[in-house]
Formats: sequence, C-alpha cells, structure tokens
Amino acid sequence: MRTYRGSCHCGAVHFEADIDLSAGTIRCNCTLCAKQRNWAAIVAPAAFRLLQGAAALSAYRCNTGIEQHVFCAVCGIKPFHTGASPQRGPYVAVSVACLDDATAAELAAAPVSWLDGRNDDWTIRTDPIGP
Repeated sequence: MRTYRGSCHCGAVHFEADIDLSAGTIRCNCTLCAKQRNWAAIVAPAAFRLLQGAAALSAYRCNTGIEQHVFCAVCGIKPFHTGASPQRGPYVAVSVACLDDATAAELAAAPVSWLDGRNDDWTIRTDPIGP
C-alpha cells in the first residue's frame, strides 16, 4: 500500500489515494470505459482524498446512474469516478494514468482484471473481454 498523488492535465484537480497496485487494477469493456480507455485502481472512499479542484469537476452519469464519472471541466481529463457495486460496496475508481508519481515499472507490474460492462456482467475476470 502506498499513497499516490494524482491530477488532471491542466492541474486544476489534485488528489491522493492509498493504493496497492499489486492487488490489481480493473479494465471494463462498456462503451464509456472502452472509448476512454479507462484503467482504474479501485479503492474504498476513505482511501481517496480530493485535495484541490472540486469546483472544476463536472459529472456524467450513464445507464443506471449509480456511477458518477467526474471530469475536469477545464481540460476534460477524468481522474476518477465513484460508484457502488455488489462485490465492493461504495468505491472510488482512480485512473492509474492520472497518478503523477507511479513509475512505469509499478504500472507494468500491476495485475489487470476485466469486467464485461457491455453485457452488464460485473464478474471480475482475469482474461480480456472483447467489445
């Protein structure tokens, strides 16, 4: 477990999160995640702290409206989203691409699990799922 700092592109939004990248990351094939090439580390809400930029965030809710996909209204980057799932309860999905101090080696070593969001099947899988 390590505390990572992250931000959007323009620097309006800054956050920190306690993440164990070796515990794994998530990729989803729903149309939103696929088009954004979303790759996230899932943490409990208590492990995430928005340090700056709440006023710069805008939100988008799709399908069920359970997940709140937030993005910087200045540069458009989506540094995290929030939601709740039957397996995890409330969570924050932190975009690993927005972690400013994660090394390339840490990211390359992070295991990836897959979700079939396109078919509303949220079972965690170890093999990639096609569109």
